[in-house]
Amino acid sequence: MNSRKKIILYVCFFALVMAAVALFFLGALRKEQEKRAEQEKNFTVSVNEIKQLIKSGDSAGAESALDELAGKTPAEDVVKNDTGKKETEKRVLAIVIPVIICIMAVVIFMIFIYSRIVHPFEDMTEYAESVAKGNLEKTLKMDRENFFGDFTWAFDNMRREIIKSRTAEKNAIENNKTVIATLSHDIKTPIASIRAYAEAFEANMDSSAEKRQKYLDTLMQKCDEVTKLTNDLFLHSISEMNRLEVNTESIDIIEFLDKNVRKLFVEDSEVEIILPKVSGEEKKIMIEADPKRLLQIFENLKNNADKYAKTKVTIQVEDNARIHFRDYGPGIPDDEIPFITNKFYRGKNVGDETGSGLGLYIVNELMNKMGGTLKLYNKEPGLDAVLEFDIREEE
Repeated sequence: MNSRKKIILYVCFFALVMAAVALFFLGALRKEQEKRAEQEKNFTVSVNEIKQLIKSGDSAGAESALDELAGKTPAEDVVKNDTGKKETEKRVLAIVIPVIICIMAVVIFMIFIYSRIVHPFEDMTEYAESVAKGNLEKTLKMDRENFFGDFTWAFDNMRREIIKSRTAEKNAIENNKTVIATLSHDIKTPIASIRAYAEAFEANMDSSAEKRQKYLDTLMQKCDEVTKLTNDLFLHSISEMNRLEVNTESIDIIEFLDKNVRKLFVEDSEVEIILPKVSGEEKKIMIEADPKRLLQIFENLKNNADKYAKTKVTIQVEDNARIHFRDYGPGIPDDEIPFITNKFYRGKNVGDETGSGLGLYIVNELMNKMGGTLKLYNKEPGLDAVLEFDIREEE
């Protein structure tokens, strides 16, 4: 039932109640009037009887009837009979008129409530449903004089902001497509050159030391171009980090480190992996993680260590699933550790090393998505990045 029908129902109910009250009092007045009429009739009959007795010469009977009449009907009622009728009429008007005024007042008040409160609220409700369905072209008439004036302005302003946001999102998507298409096209050129020089090496076309060096220099140059383009692509897509999907599963972190993380290092001398053992045998430590994202975490930690520490690293696993990834470089200033995982933040001691300030940001984001935490500690020397996971109890 909509608001308009409810208001009409309320008005009708109030009118019925007021009418019932008025009828009750009018009925009481009618009974009183009928009683007065009956008294008047009896009085007239008695007077006629007394007249007949006087005419017949029965003065004693007339006097007795007169005394009896005086005892049944108070003198004031007989005298004020006409006045009583007028009073009754006044009392009827005193009941009917206020009832009519009350009903009219309620009707007017309800009309005011509907026009100034209920109707604007219905318009807002209909408008909100329309916006929720995606119809952003419909406008809402703004009336600052009604009780919802500010709300109507806010709703319409919200509609305009949504249109603006969707337009910006659409433009961003189109820009993303353009940038990705451009970068993808640009990457093809150095890749084609790398393939051509690789085929030249395969065909033994580097007949002299000068040609060999020229080929190598060109390959390095083209590799740097590809790296730059992929970095641009990476920076462009990092804004979508919050949409990155993580699919966790139960994995043995010991086996994962030994078989997957170890392959990230070209030489065994670059890394020392210390795994917990039980009775001389490696144990299992089960955690919930995404293997693909976990490997991505170790790749970023390794790249950071290669770039800024330039030392071997030590990876140590504790029984409580805490993984230490430590290098032996200069570390990070203590006052910068709280900010080092922020997007695009780079420390003061990076020197001439190029970078985007995203390595530790990505590590931290992926750890959070997998329900783990990243903690950084300065050591003497080096930086210790601690990855903490919850142990999954074996069934």
